[in-house]
Amino acid sequence: MKPIENPCRSPAHSRRPAAGHGTLMLGLLPPGMHLAWDGDLDAMLAVAMPAGVEAMANILLVIVLIICIYALRHLLFTLSRLLGRQRHPYIDIDCARWPMITVFIAAHNEEKVIAGCIQALLETNYPPNRLKIIPVNDRSTDRTREIIDDFVARHPGRICPFHRSGGKAGKAAALKDALAYAEGDVIIIFDADYVPGRGLLKQLVAPFFDPDVGAVMGRVVPLNAGSNLLTRLLDLERSGGYQVDQQARMNLGLVPQYGGTVGGIRLSAVESVGGFHDDTLAEDTDITYRLFCNGWKVVYSNRSECYEEVPEEWSVRLKQVMRWSKGHNQVLARHGLRFLASRQLSLRERIDGVLLLFVFAMPLLLLAGWVLTLLLYFANRTSLLVDLIPATAFVAYGTQGNFAAFYEIVIAVILDGNRRRLRLLPFNLLGFFVSMFSISYASWRLIVDSVMKREMIWDKTVRYRQAATSHAEPSR
Repeated sequence: MKPIENPCRSPAHSRRPAAGHGTLMLGLLPPGMHLAWDGDLDAMLAVAMPAGVEAMANILLVIVLIICIYALRHLLFTLSRLLGRQRHPYIDIDCARWPMITVFIAAHNEEKVIAGCIQALLETNYPPNRLKIIPVNDRSTDRTREIIDDFVARHPGRICPFHRSGGKAGKAAALKDALAYAEGDVIIIFDADYVPGRGLLKQLVAPFFDPDVGAVMGRVVPLNAGSNLLTRLLDLERSGGYQVDQQARMNLGLVPQYGGTVGGIRLSAVESVGGFHDDTLAEDTDITYRLFCNGWKVVYSNRSECYEEVPEEWSVRLKQVMRWSKGHNQVLARHGLRFLASRQLSLRERIDGVLLLFVFAMPLLLLAGWVLTLLLYFANRTSLLVDLIPATAFVAYGTQGNFAAFYEIVIAVILDGNRRRLRLLPFNLLGFFVSMFSISYASWRLIVDSVMKREMIWDKTVRYRQAATSHAEPSR
């Protein structure tokens, strides 16, 4: 029997083409359209694959270049702090006609620490008749309100509580509502776990005698640094970040950052830039950049120290870092281009400000560099990697592994006069990996939340001190 032939199939299509030759038919293309090549398939792949490898190599080169820029930036800060002229322009002001100020204490379920902060503020040397203390009790469900009200009863006229039972969650939203009760143009803000020293308020208020100053930031020092390994590592991080990084930016006329606590803001300056925004997890960074973009100055006062409680558990630390990362990257998306194009700023301020905004994007970039390195290794581009890996290894940990660069921490420890802490530096490798992966994860979550239109959630930092009463003395 004669085999049945398909009349729609030509003899040419009935034969299988030789390997590497022929015409490629794409079923999704309209009739009559096809993609053809005249040559060897292996040769085409040999051309395409090197092109992809070359693109990966170029991207990796860019990543390494960016990391090196950050390394040079931190090296410049370290040299400035070690060898340069130190700027403390307002620190010697002690006798003055002190203005009326309002001190806000942000508190949400802070029964363990709120008494220590209020008591310390009552003992400051700022003129009592020029000081209004407002504890902002934001929807607390523990004994925070009871402790505050006991202080109010024992110190009538000195403490004016703001008890908030509803409204949007978060520190920025609570402060935004409480600002209506402020007196004077200068407000000082503390988190409830902070313990201010006796002379701190005068030191934070002094820079506001300069009419161009919109915000002031003091130095944060952990009071529970000796609790465990994590707190000791965070103490190193704080030392490098404030003692060297912030002070160097102050020395060089760059962009000191207002940190949202242990600092003050000029109320008229904040109102002139649109007030506090309650739709961000980093209201302090947000207000810093809006002030700079509108011609205001931000001052860092390294000698104005205040004591805080740092996380003692890695799970709490992770949530804290992820919150910072999301908030910081929100500010990058909102104000990065505007800041870079601002005519109110010098070129060096714009460059430093953008680099500061990108700090929480760098761990994700570093992870991408590691992935590209592996891909290039399996693509046999070892000659390129031999040149890049030493450079990356030299600067990556010291530049991006912590919020303070490795060599900034070294100089900070030396300046603080406690060289024994240098023995902990090898353990910072643990903080390097924790920070990198948690920040990278938070950056990815921010992208997903933005696409899904999810509301940001404020994760409160856990406190570890024993619950105090209003009669307790503050821990120092």
